[in-house]
Amino acid sequence: METVVVAFVTFALCFIAGPVIMGLLRTLGFYAIVQERQCLVFVLFGKVIAVLDDPGLHFLWLRMGWRAPLVGWLGKRYVIDLRLDQEYLRSAPVNSEEGAPMGIGIWYEMYISDPVAYLFKNTDPRGSLAANVSNSAVRCLSNLPLGSMLSDRHAMSQTVRTEVSPQSHEWGYRLGSVYIRKVHFRDGDMIRQIESKVVNRLRQVTSSIKQDGVNQVNIITSTAERQAAVEFAKAGAVRPEIVGAALQEISQDPQVSEALFRVLEVQKLTGRKAAITLVPRGQALLPQLLAAAPQPGGQG
Repeated sequence: METVVVAFVTFALCFIAGPVIMGLLRTLGFYAIVQERQCLVFVLFGKVIAVLDDPGLHFLWLRMGWRAPLVGWLGKRYVIDLRLDQEYLRSAPVNSEEGAPMGIGIWYEMYISDPVAYLFKNTDPRGSLAANVSNSAVRCLSNLPLGSMLSDRHAMSQTVRTEVSPQSHEWGYRLGSVYIRKVHFRDGDMIRQIESKVVNRLRQVTSSIKQDGVNQVNIITSTAERQAAVEFAKAGAVRPEIVGAALQEISQDPQVSEALFRVLEVQKLTGRKAAITLVPRGQALLPQLLAAAPQPGGQG
């Protein structure tokens, strides 16, 4: 039974009485807890009496004295977020040196460096910073050459950051990185004209590449044909000399020469596909009779 009572009392102290007591102490201004990248600004009777930006536990009675209990009732406590923030401004209107209407997309990051100035020097410091960045971009980047505007974004980003930083400090903001993310044309007719020119140029380049390929193929083909013709002409010129030399060598041996010409004669006869009649030797009359005999399908 005693164990149950002790457990109940412990539970009541830890989960009920503890939070109630701590909340009562915070209400009385006894202490305050500051989170990471957070700042607490205490204002009493229109004056800033304390600025706490170190993370951890702070005893307000030691810092504010008799004013600590009154801040919660008669004053005000502001909680400022000091974390890094970012913003993107779309299509800030500028004109190039050639007169082309351009739009610039600007990304920048910032954080609150002076909480008091952030609270009391400007009613809308974030909006004012955005307007300052946009106006600085228009003022610094107008009348730049179109080629530089489309390619040299790093220098443009540095120019805008240098222009905006001093004014942003006065409003409690510190500007971080600034980057020109997008540069585009704002005139729809100009966009269509550029697209048409790009398409026509691509067609010209494609046609030029195709024609150059055809020309190269023709050059290679004609060169190959010319070289082949030259080689055939050389072969035709030396052929009689080679054949003559071979016949001269064959004629030195009569038997070989006779056999060769007989073979050539037989080859010529068989190549014409004519009817051949073989007549035995010693039959002098038989050829005449065969010549006098009527031919098949003739008149007699």
